[in-house]
Amino acid sequence: QVRLVESGGGLVQPGGSLRLSCAASGNSIFSFYAMGWYRQAPGDQRELVAVINNGGSTDYADSVKGRFTIARDSDKNTPYLEMNNLKPEDTAVYYCNVRGIMITRMGKADFGSWGQGTEVTVSS
Repeated sequence: QVRLVESGGGLVQPGGSLRLSCAASGNSIFSFYAMGWYRQAPGDQRELVAVINNGGSTDYADSVKGRFTIARDSDKNTPYLEMNNLKPEDTAVYYCNVRGIMITRMGKADFGSWGQGTEVTVSS
C-alpha cells in the first residue's frame, strides 16, 4: 500500500500561517486521480478542506477560500496545504488523502490512502 504521513501542524495564533505537508512511503505513486486535505474537529464529522485533481483543478470549502491554497508537491506526488490568516474555527486534525495508481511488484494498481492526521490549534 501507500502510507501517508502528515507534518507541519502545531499551535498558532489567530492570523498566523502554517504549511502542512504529506509524505508517502511504501509503494511508489505512479499517478494520481485526486489528492486533498480534510479536517475533523472534536465532535464533528470529517470534512473536505481542499482538493486538487490530476488536471490541476482545485476546490475548497467555502470557509477556507481565499485563505488556504492546495498544491501538488511534484517530487513526492503528494499535496501540501498553505494556510494563512488562520482562525480559531480552523482548529482540527488535518488529514491527507491521495487516490491514484501505485506501482507494486505485480504491476500497477489503484489505491486510496489516508494519513494519521496532524493537529492544528489556532488560539491566542
